Amino acid sequence: MTYRRRPSPLHAARAAAGCAYCLALAIAALALSAPLMLGAVTLAIASAGIAAGVGRELRRAALFAVPLGLTVALINALVTRDGLTVIARLGQLPVLGHTDVTLEATAYGCILGLRAAALVLCAALYTAAVDPDEVLRLFRRVSFRSALTAALATRMVPVLARDARRLADAQRCRPGRSPTRVQLMRVATTGMLDRALDVAAALEVRGYGAARRPAHAHQPYSRHDFAFAAAAAAIVLLTLATRVFGLAPFRAYPSLHAPSDLSSVAIAAALLIVALLPFADRRGIER
Repeated sequence: MTYRRRPSPLHAARAAAGCAYCLALAIAALALSAPLMLGAVTLAIASAGIAAGVGRELRRAALFAVPLGLTVALINALVTRDGLTVIARLGQLPVLGHTDVTLEATAYGCILGLRAAALVLCAALYTAAVDPDEVLRLFRRVSFRSALTAALATRMVPVLARDARRLADAQRCRPGRSPTRVQLMRVATTGMLDRALDVAAALEVRGYGAARRPAHAHQPYSRHDFAFAAAAAAIVLLTLATRVFGLAPFRAYPSLHAPSDLSSVAIAAALLIVALLPFADRRGIER
């Protein structure tokens, strides 16, 4: 999964605004435990990916996120002994011992699984919709050498993958037994390190890191920058208000308590609307 510029408000916004937006969604997914709230955040992430034109990338990430969430839910239901409502008595199991599956452990496992899936989808949204080169330019203000090192490292990873594929194709054309993955990785890594030394020598000759580069002309902030920054701030404020004032109470143990009153529905709807509102303005997304 790689970044590709698309005509969407999120792609048109600065990397700082995009990072703040994705980080706010991740904070909401981590801080909120009520099923209605967490479901609204997950739906907001998926809807934001579709509105940004990266729905295909999110579907690909979901192939990993959904099994991960189900695994987390199953493990929590089997290993957690808390809860009063027993829904299944599995008896004596290897390693686990005497196992009684409770409704509370199953429900909380589903919450943990949904949270894990939401975080994976949020990371996929960040990867597909935020320009990594602009992110590295943000860190250049702190340390130019660190930004250059990170840029070279991210460029070397695809090179390593391509070299491994070419070596595997070449080995398959030769008679005899195919090489193991360890052998391919050893040869590809050696080639990548040799190439990295050549790149470092070329950069040293060109004087990278010896002096600061001239600052780029400051570009004015766009409406998309303000929209996504405001949305990120609103999501964080709604999350904090929900946690501080207990507007969406949720308790899994010892008995399940997850009321869905009018305030919970209103906050969940507000989270969804605030997260998707920046995508309503599609002017200037082609630049």
